[in-house]
Amino acid sequence: MPRYTNPRKTWSYSNEFKIRAVKLSFHPDNKVKDVAEGLGIHPMMLSRWGREYRHGTLQCDGKVRIGMSRKKKSPDQKITEVAALKKEVNRLRQENDLLKKWQRYLAEQHQKGLDSSSDTKTSSE
Repeated sequence: MPRYTNPRKTWSYSNEFKIRAVKLSFHPDNKVKDVAEGLGIHPMMLSRWGREYRHGTLQCDGKVRIGMSRKKKSPDQKITEVAALKKEVNRLRQENDLLKKWQRYLAEQHQKGLDSSSDTKTSSE
């Protein structure tokens, strides 16, 4: 059996990480196994953290992290965005109508070609 010359590496996770992982696994749509796979940890470790969380031995270490959320858009920005989207919708509708007209034209030309070829066949017979 091989002997380890270096000490084994162990990962230590912050309590905040553990609590977030446990809360993810408590969500009704998520399975412990899937959450553990997504986080790159063993499912038994996540189960142990969940047990510790339920018993109250796992608590947040008091550090507060501030979320960096996007700034909320002002009403003026929303209005200009809506106006730009409406303009884009109108442009796309016109483009779609043009393509429909072109398709109808091509179908008519194709039909005329078929009609003229059938006329020449019947007259030659």
